[in-house]
Amino acid sequence: MTEARRILVIRLGAFGDFAQSFPAFAAIRAHHRGARITLLTTRPFVDLARASPWFDEVWSDGRPPWRRVGEVLRLARRLRGGRFDRVYDLQTSRRSSLYRLAVGRAAEWSGIARGASHRHDTPTRQSVSTVPRQQEQLRIAGIADVPAPDLGWLTEGAAALDLPERFCLLIPGASARWPEKRWPVEGFAALASALAIPCVVVGGPAEAPLAAAIKAAAPATLDWCGDRSPPAILAALAHRSAFAVGNDTGPTHLVSVVGCPTLALFGARSDPARHAPPGPAVKVLAVPMLESLPAAEVLAALAAFLPREAVAAALPAGAGTL
Repeated sequence: MTEARRILVIRLGAFGDFAQSFPAFAAIRAHHRGARITLLTTRPFVDLARASPWFDEVWSDGRPPWRRVGEVLRLARRLRGGRFDRVYDLQTSRRSSLYRLAVGRAAEWSGIARGASHRHDTPTRQSVSTVPRQQEQLRIAGIADVPAPDLGWLTEGAAALDLPERFCLLIPGASARWPEKRWPVEGFAALASALAIPCVVVGGPAEAPLAAAIKAAAPATLDWCGDRSPPAILAALAHRSAFAVGNDTGPTHLVSVVGCPTLALFGARSDPARHAPPGPAVKVLAVPMLESLPAAEVLAALAAFLPREAVAAALPAGAGTL
């Protein structure tokens, strides 16, 4: 067919997966420079996507409940009316594959849907992490170059934030469905009280009690949970931060993508080979049970991971002996 002029990209969530799709978003934009590119996503990611240089339009209604027939039909009509020439389904779920019926079979389709013109059906696709999996998907669709994207747009507002000159990020939350993915808040509190720089705790409204517990142990701690740390602000915080320590959760993935040195804590629930944060400065501390991980071991991992000057400024003498 002729060069695609109307492109649809589908990426509904979740938080960490969305951040790991930044290289794919940028590669699609670079490959289709003159095209109008629409992102179909969900409400939490709209502001972040609109702030990026990759999309001309962002739709937030990408995951209506199936029981709400009216909303499903409205999305189907919208997809049909988009008259897209090509679709990059980066969600690659059963739901997103069904959207091919609404878009129309005339559009080229990159994904796992039956009958897709550029079907990603490699047997090993589920055994690799998001970034290399999407690189392979895009190669099949004719996009060979998927470099690390320029994320300067994410950090433009960092200088305006009212923050200490030096601080670290703590990310104590994780999915409520998997409590075993959380290092106990007592560990984060002990870590915060031992560090030589203040900590900024980030997360959603559910993490506010965790921030309060950490602040009780380390009064210099700042609480940026809830509405204070949407994705764009979290990225700016990460840009200013000396380093971050977090569980296997979406915000940890986002701060790593920005380039913040990130120590990610993994228990037995997640496989770091598939789910480690994708940033350029990441260390994974994997243990069988996070609930028994001592703060001293986290301090020792930071001391071994961070540049010497960062260790001297942020960690106590003899880090790891807490």
